[in-house]
This record gives sequence, structure tokens and C-alpha cells, in this order.
Amino acid sequence: MALMNYGIDRLGFLIHDAARVLRKRFEERAGSLGVSAAHWRLLVRVVKEEGITQARLAELLEIEPISVSRLLDRMEESGWIERRAAANDRRVRTIFPTAKALDAYHVVKGMAGEVYEEALAGVSPDERRDLIRALEAITLNLSDGDPAAATATTTDNRKYG
Repeated sequence: MALMNYGIDRLGFLIHDAARVLRKRFEERAGSLGVSAAHWRLLVRVVKEEGITQARLAELLEIEPISVSRLLDRMEESGWIERRAAANDRRVRTIFPTAKALDAYHVVKGMAGEVYEEALAGVSPDERRDLIRALEAITLNLSDGDPAAATATTTDNRKYG
């Protein structure tokens, strides 16, 4: 009964729908630069963690290593990233942003900020803080006791805007 009082029975649908429309609006704006939401998530990681390994990218993005490899192939072909062999282990591939990626990062980050502002129109600063805290709590509660997994997500979202 308590679930019905606050519409919590729809929580999963609301979170999913909010993420879907945010992603759609972002892709409408950033598409002209050839950056999808998947490209953006990867690009942010590569810009913030230059020299990150493919394996670590797969872990952070929560996608299969082969999918990361294919995404990196496309991004490398388009001039967004470059792969280098790790200095200590030539079998390990590290990823670095190109000048094109660094230039686009700042433009796309601004676009993402505009989408967030559009999404939060009419939401007060206090409500925004409450929303962020609530989403962080949900993430922590469902991270199976792995505070590192929850912290990586919430910290990244603060860092990456």
C-alpha cells in the first residue's frame, strides 16, 4: 500500500524512461558531431583516464570486451582515439584521445549540460540535490555491497557532468 501512495510502483519505469529520453535528446544534439551516447560514455572515460586499458573500459562501461573492441575500432577509424601498446606489457592495449576527441569533448560536454538543464527545468535547486542524493542511494543500495561500484558511478557523474 505504501508503494502506491508515492507512485513508487512505477520507479523502475520512470528511471528507464528518463534515461531513454535523456539519451534520445542528447543524441539529437550531439549527432551532428558523429557522437552517440555510447561514444560519449567511452570518450569521457578516455579523456578523463588517458591510457586506460580496453579491459578496464569494458568493466567501467559494463559491456562485453568484444563490444568495447568493436566500438573502439569504429572510434579509431573515425579519428577519435588511438590505441597504444602498454609500456610494461605489449599485449595490453591502452587508449588515448586524439586532438579531435579533446576538442569535441568540450563542445559535447556543453551540449550534455544543456540537455540536463532542459530536463531539470522547473526543478528547484533543493529538489535537484534531493534527486541526486536519492539516485546515489538507489545505486549504492543495489550495488550488491560493492561500494566501489556505486562510488565509481556516482563520482563519475559528478566529474563528467
